[in-house]
Amino acid sequence: MSKPRPTTGIDGRPLPILPPERDARVWARLVRVMFYTPGFMGLLLIKTGEPASFGITVELLMLSSASAIVGGLFIASQSTDKGADHSSKVGVWSGALVLELLCVVPFLCAVPALFHELAHSTLLHARAPNVVDVALGASEMLPAVAILPFMIYQLAGFGTVHFVVPKPVNWVINILILGLITAAYVENRVSEYAMERHFAGALVVIMAITVLYGILKLKQMQKIYDANCPPKDPK
Repeated sequence: MSKPRPTTGIDGRPLPILPPERDARVWARLVRVMFYTPGFMGLLLIKTGEPASFGITVELLMLSSASAIVGGLFIASQSTDKGADHSSKVGVWSGALVLELLCVVPFLCAVPALFHELAHSTLLHARAPNVVDVALGASEMLPAVAILPFMIYQLAGFGTVHFVVPKPVNWVINILILGLITAAYVENRVSEYAMERHFAGALVVIMAITVLYGILKLKQMQKIYDANCPPKDPK
């Protein structure tokens, strides 16, 4: 069983509450998943040749795929050995922020519209003659249910954002995620692609600002922690 972290520094003040240590190997595997899966889906949509009805779906998928590479760079910089600086000590946490907010969130935003377009594409599957087209109805919303465990992940303290912003701000960020994803999907279904781009663009901007703030905040917290609780030399 690991020893609990000190909660009080040498100056008598409370130390910053840092995220728990995480296995970089697990996050590295997630990098591969988040690189190949959205990228393949984005190429599949382009291959179908119906870009007008995709709205911003392809862009969101490619953002998710490209951000995975950036997240992998942060994770690869992780080090706690001799010579490690404040940046390297927060490498996995910073990479987790990138994966959570710039990979998973755009992917979740793209999936409902992606399913709708693939299910109704006349290029991916030709319609047989004399066959009644059965509407999927409410079942088209099933892929969107994936947002619910993500909200639990964020609000129940599993997410990295939980450690860099106050609890009310974390709630606001996640309510915005849910609201903007829902609004973007609704606009996609009514073919208001310009409005869909506005909502999805606002979502991406908020996530990018949060990631930027979170990485700098994590580095600052680690710096304060090390200054007031110097690491002990290994025996």
